[in-house]
Amino acid sequence: MNAKKIAAEKAVEYIEPGMVIGLGTGSTAAFTIQKTGEMVRQGLDVHAVASSLQSEDLAKQAGIPLIGFENMERIDLSIDGADEVDDNGNLLKGGGGALLREKILAFNSKQFIVVTDESKRVNTLGKFNLAVEIIPFARELTMKRLEELGTNPILRQRGNQNFISDNGNLVVDCNFYPITDPAALNAMLHLIPGVVETGLFSNHLVHKIIIGYHDGSVLEFDTTQTG
Repeated sequence: MNAKKIAAEKAVEYIEPGMVIGLGTGSTAAFTIQKTGEMVRQGLDVHAVASSLQSEDLAKQAGIPLIGFENMERIDLSIDGADEVDDNGNLLKGGGGALLREKILAFNSKQFIVVTDESKRVNTLGKFNLAVEIIPFARELTMKRLEELGTNPILRQRGNQNFISDNGNLVVDCNFYPITDPAALNAMLHLIPGVVETGLFSNHLVHKIIIGYHDGSVLEFDTTQTG
């Protein structure tokens, strides 16, 4: 069984008619978009805002009505995946490079649900490199400051060129393992001028986590119940 699909399809059960929903980015979020599209074709009345141009294209193909950020007054529910999830509900995201828009949606959502499979559940964050979005101007200075924090920042590439986010910025991948205090590291990184956003999502942003398992089972837990 596809554990990601199981988790994603469980999450869409929380979508209600009339909602404005935030659509995440990545392979797990794609299952959410596909299932939501099926529900729309069956008569579900919702509107959505996408966290990336990639997800926007998928939503259009699925027939989901979209609204632009400039016309958005509220987000009732956002559903997105994660690269790592710890038992306290902290996340590491950004593998797809949409971390800034994903965090904007999560922060502004009445409810943020994270869907993933069992392989993404970890005791301690950081084995997956932390994505840090930086502005192109003086990138060498910003990367030097990141290096002073104890990491070896690597400028993300796409083919033979620098990866450019949908916001026109660069993404740097950093290894900070083990990340024992995600909120403190996130705050420290934001003190560096040139850092736009990080892929660290503290548990206060997350309301529910749904983990799919290859045996077909699903684990759900609210982060308000974690330590």
